[in-house]
Amino acid sequence: MNLEQPSKENITYMIEAIKGHLKLVNAGLIDPDDFELDQYEEIKDLYDMVERKKGNLTMMELDGILAELGDLRKSR
Repeated sequence: MNLEQPSKENITYMIEAIKGHLKLVNAGLIDPDDFELDQYEEIKDLYDMVERKKGNLTMMELDGILAELGDLRKSR
């Protein structure tokens, strides 16, 4: 999968991967359909950070990622 090419499928893949790494209790609240293609770079940055950390995130990082996803979702 080429994540350098912005597409709705890539957004879905990245959001699902982020949810998997965060091990959220209520992961259903984060729906890939809530994000737009013009937010691709921001989502890709979050995905890259989570992948680099291999899910070993501090509570501050976890809070920051969830806040950023919430802001991106609200900005539509």
